[in-house]
Amino acid sequence: MFTKLLIANRGEIACRIIKTAKAMGVRTVALYSDADIDARHVAMADESFYLGGSAPADSYLKGSLIIDIAKKSGAQAIHPGYGFLSENADFARLCEKSGISFVGPSADAIDSMGSKSAAKEIMGAANVPLVPGYHGDAQDDELLIEEANKMGYPLLIKAAFGGGGKGMRIVESSNEVLEAIQSARREAISSFGNDKLLMERYLRQPRHVEVQVFADTRGNYIYLSDRDCSIQRRHQKVVEEAPAPGLSDELRVKMGEAAVAAAKAINYCGAGTVEFLLDTDDSFYFMEMNTRLQVEHPVTEMVTGQDLVKWQLMVASGSELPLTQKEVRIHGHAFEVRIYAEDPQNDFLPASGRLNFLREPEQSKHVRIDSGIRENDVISNFYDPMISKLIVWDESRSRALQRLVHSLESYQISGLKHNIEFLANIAEHRAFGEGNFSTDFIDRYGDALIGTASSDEQTALALATLYQLCARKLEAKRSAVNSQDPYSPWGAVSGFRLNSASLHNVALLDDNHEIKHLEITETLVGEQSLYQLELNGCHLLLKGELKGEMLHAEIADIADSGLSGCHDIQKTSGHKIKVPVSRVNDDFTLFINSTSYHFRAIQTEQDEELECPEDKLKAPMNGTIVTHLVEKGDAVTAGQGLMVMEAMKMEYTIESPFDGIVSAFFFEPGELVSDGSLLVEVAATETEESEA
Repeated sequence: MFTKLLIANRGEIACRIIKTAKAMGVRTVALYSDADIDARHVAMADESFYLGGSAPADSYLKGSLIIDIAKKSGAQAIHPGYGFLSENADFARLCEKSGISFVGPSADAIDSMGSKSAAKEIMGAANVPLVPGYHGDAQDDELLIEEANKMGYPLLIKAAFGGGGKGMRIVESSNEVLEAIQSARREAISSFGNDKLLMERYLRQPRHVEVQVFADTRGNYIYLSDRDCSIQRRHQKVVEEAPAPGLSDELRVKMGEAAVAAAKAINYCGAGTVEFLLDTDDSFYFMEMNTRLQVEHPVTEMVTGQDLVKWQLMVASGSELPLTQKEVRIHGHAFEVRIYAEDPQNDFLPASGRLNFLREPEQSKHVRIDSGIRENDVISNFYDPMISKLIVWDESRSRALQRLVHSLESYQISGLKHNIEFLANIAEHRAFGEGNFSTDFIDRYGDALIGTASSDEQTALALATLYQLCARKLEAKRSAVNSQDPYSPWGAVSGFRLNSASLHNVALLDDNHEIKHLEITETLVGEQSLYQLELNGCHLLLKGELKGEMLHAEIADIADSGLSGCHDIQKTSGHKIKVPVSRVNDDFTLFINSTSYHFRAIQTEQDEELECPEDKLKAPMNGTIVTHLVEKGDAVTAGQGLMVMEAMKMEYTIESPFDGIVSAFFFEPGELVSDGSLLVEVAATETEESEA
């Protein structure tokens, strides 16, 4: 076993590898870019080295520099994690030439699976089931159209050297095929530098089931648990589970043996994943092989009780596999969800910024969190916006699913948008609970999963109002103490009074950029303040207090309970609730179940400034301008696209918030823009101006 390991990666996977290496007594070397100077993986490693600029091309993709650092540090091996250089055959060869162990398969094995079309040919020769399709080298339009018509529709066009959904098109009829070929080709050359395409029959409701395989240098091959990764968005995995539900023992063995046959066909060594499409009739077809450790490997670890990173390090150092096929045992069920900084309400726009509040579920044998992020860390726009992976395990699928829901309710984040509520909606969806899903699950149930409105919004607004009143009262008490006169009437937040009700005004800006003006009546009953307010025709009575980060509240609907006045809340069992709250300056977040409700306490004079439709003309995040969709001087209508920007390898259209005339563009195609920069100016028409 080598004594020092360099991790050529960052974030949660770097932290994950460091954890196992330390447990094995292996010293670790981390790498960092400008954006990662203070990152968690750097703090965890025994030593670290600077790579360069924040962009991957200036840092984590600089293979030669990484080799030089490995030599300088005395590391005998390099673990590439996933992404970046993990499936780069040239980098694997460079390691080999430099006398450094590459923790992964051989360069030849990576090459074999690097091209989807070549991989299909190899798998066909190894009798691994394939979806009918075209994987040839001839790529002229006429031939591709002819092959498509032979194959039949619907069909799927893919970039042969692609991944992550790039260069991929679903074609329903012959009328669409030429445009789809040309569009996929453009995206493939832009994303991967190679425009070769392959085509195959499109299965309408398949499941994505993959098998974890492992091999050592001594010719031993085994398969571990299968995983279901069918819950996907834009071909990116969202939820993974092990083992795949609903498979017969016979089918599991067939898929496992096919996966091992695939690995043997390329003389594979190390950890790999063979991905299959599983049709409704239990027929399955090879899709691709990932020649690295998968993001979702923890669910396999949870149900097998094995540490796959430890296995990788053992195999890379020449050791034999720890288990034989007969010794592999599967126990219980596990789920993994990926907590992302993104906005499900805004087409999953990636979010960047500071994570100013973080409370994770308590970890145990049932709950695991793999993360490279700490509170107050910055989510950079240079890398994948994953915050963490939440993994849960229990004896059965239903119990594990219950743990997943509870853990998501306990996961609290503020400072940027995230997908926790979206994940909770998936976990609680009846079809998912019943195992009735396929790769189109999110497309089918998207509206219900994203949730454009919540039944708890009114309760959240009432509790936000109560929180603001309680916070004012605490601040007033602190001020009175600081003034060394705790009995001063100026310490009373609602003004000096004797046995009479007082009025408060609260203005809150919500997540929809709407300002809520609330008038609250306060009455003292002994030393307890009772608050009454009206929301959408409901007369609510509230009381509560702040204890650290928790609002202890009681809320009752006067009409529903038959109460006649504020004092009568003492005679009813109002709804008692404990609500975690985070606060940074005037911004605060309430966490109710799996939903975060963000508010900003504002002054009335701020209203006009905050209600600004021109904000929609600003960059939603750091990125690059792709193109202008209109010209200066053009008349545009509300909702019309004005320009396209790219961020996180995705395109976003900036739309006009009102009817008007385009008066100026402030950035040209190809220019970089910062979050919040004004991109374009639109002069409102006279009608819009008069309405404003």
